[in-house]
Amino acid sequence: MKRVNTAVATLVLATFLGACAPTQTQRSTGQTVDDAALTAKVKTELAQTRGVGDALKINVDTYRGVVSLAGFVNNPQEAQAAAEAARRVDGVREVKNNLQTKPRP
Repeated sequence: MKRVNTAVATLVLATFLGACAPTQTQRSTGQTVDDAALTAKVKTELAQTRGVGDALKINVDTYRGVVSLAGFVNNPQEAQAAAEAARRVDGVREVKNNLQTKPRP
């Protein structure tokens, strides 16, 4: 009976530990935390960068070190400044600049 209990406990533990491991389409808990920290650093850098208008209106998402910027900016120079600011942050592997220029009325 003790061997059965040990085997069941080992199986349950292995299942839970396996759920924390990264796969091709899912991040580990550590990767998720790292990406959240990177997102916060990028948002801070955007807010402190001259040439980036309203940084709060730029959406920043990070997945496995790849930062995606989305939203609307006033001009192409602002979009470029935001992308360059994001690239300066340590740990950013790549920046996907999906920022769009607001249409002029």
